[in-house]
Amino acid sequence: MSKYDENFAALRADDTLAIDTGLRSYMLRIYNHMMAGVALTALAAWLTYLVTGPALLQSPLMWVFVLAPLVLVFFISARINSLSVTTARWLFFAYAALVGVSLSTLFHIYTNSSITRVFFITAATFGALSLFGYTTRRDLSALGTFLFMGLIGIIIASLVNLFLRSTALDWLVSVVGAGVFAGLTAYDTQRIKALYDSRDDETSMGRKALIAALSLYLNFINLFMMLLRLAGNRR
Repeated sequence: MSKYDENFAALRADDTLAIDTGLRSYMLRIYNHMMAGVALTALAAWLTYLVTGPALLQSPLMWVFVLAPLVLVFFISARINSLSVTTARWLFFAYAALVGVSLSTLFHIYTNSSITRVFFITAATFGALSLFGYTTRRDLSALGTFLFMGLIGIIIASLVNLFLRSTALDWLVSVVGAGVFAGLTAYDTQRIKALYDSRDDETSMGRKALIAALSLYLNFINLFMMLLRLAGNRR
């Protein structure tokens, strides 16, 4: 091998190492934000349950806490490219806290022990699926359309079941939903990894990290909800 070839190979190795180091740092930032959001949601849910008791569940104000997160998540997604990283971060944490308030009703429906058990099952499942999405060489992009169609089907079926009150349909939605959000966890992890660009400046990378954390956070929360509906013990 010529001296030129040796130098070129060394440069390629250095570039690969720099990208790998940058990618690890980038993914770690995403997971730190995502886990902080999940922790904040859990804390907000527990404190709301302790402070308000069943009063919030029976109050029309509950609809504010149910609908407000939907408005906020659409706002963050639509405006992420124009928000500062600091503002986007605070909006993400505000969203996580509002979701926690709305999820406080779960403590009135399911036993504390089953909520805790399903939470750790969800964490282990999410971790395994995200690791698979990060490490697999198989292209998961073909799953995107299928999973999106499944998500739309879940939303429609859930809205219909608000009127039907069908136990069988609720069970079916939970089973399909668990599969869809499990798939989305692996798919989104691979997609987020592929979108990493070492040439991004700090602002662009910060915005991308926050919107990626939001995607993974939503997958975690929805997977938890589906598994809780399937395996949670009601009071």
